[in-house]
Amino acid sequence: MYQPLIKEIKMPSGVMKKAAVILLTSLAIITVNGQQKDSILLAKEKLIYFAPIEKFNERYTRIKSLIVPVGLIAYGFVALENDGLNKIDRNTKLEIIEDHTEPITKLDNFLQYSPAIVVYGLNVLGIKGKNNFRDRTMIYALSTVISSAIVLPLKNITKVQRPDGAAFNSFPSGHAATAFAAAEFMRQEYKAVSPWYGIAGYSAATVTGILRLYNNKHWVSDIVAGAGVGILSSKLASWIYPAIKRKFFKAKSINTMVMPFYQNGGAGIFMVYNFRQ
Repeated sequence: MYQPLIKEIKMPSGVMKKAAVILLTSLAIITVNGQQKDSILLAKEKLIYFAPIEKFNERYTRIKSLIVPVGLIAYGFVALENDGLNKIDRNTKLEIIEDHTEPITKLDNFLQYSPAIVVYGLNVLGIKGKNNFRDRTMIYALSTVISSAIVLPLKNITKVQRPDGAAFNSFPSGHAATAFAAAEFMRQEYKAVSPWYGIAGYSAATVTGILRLYNNKHWVSDIVAGAGVGILSSKLASWIYPAIKRKFFKAKSINTMVMPFYQNGGAGIFMVYNFRQ
């Protein structure tokens, strides 16, 4: 039966500012590295030409697409010290445990990966997405690395107690970050085929977040911030990868990829094999 009913946050003075600076600095470095080759001004024979209007439109679209994930992350940070948002966290927990005093399922541990798994399943069935096997695998792996690089330090810095009192690593939700990164990965892969693939992926991610609440493992603000981190990670990965591809990969195809992963204190190896040549 769940014991703690009060949300406890153990943070040193000014931790929000430090965490925000770390996050923003990381994102700035990632963005600059991913876009440094796309110069706005081109010099030729001592004349300066403005880049095609398409470049400006592309960058404007990218910036606009960051509004939602950055907004979700900002909500989570504000909720760390805002009484009104803290009240939402506590009241939601109380409403849930009135009817569910024990964890209801472990499905969230597997559902978080489902959108990414479906992407590979669809390709095996012959429903092609945006990228080939190598490219989509590298993008997904890169999104996982970016997500972990954001989530793990924030957990150690903020030290928010979980609703069930089990540990002080609640913020942000790693499950939500993984699930929404996979959902955005699926949306990007199949948005040209049908918007319903993206809707399905985000539905699975949303259910994952809800189950984390019902299992008393996270506060609402943890889930919201984790979702923002996941979406942002996939977007950044898709923008950065083309530069990595140009520098490190040739046209040769790859059928098997093995990647290490680390999440919630557990490590392992993730292997993907392309059955269709």
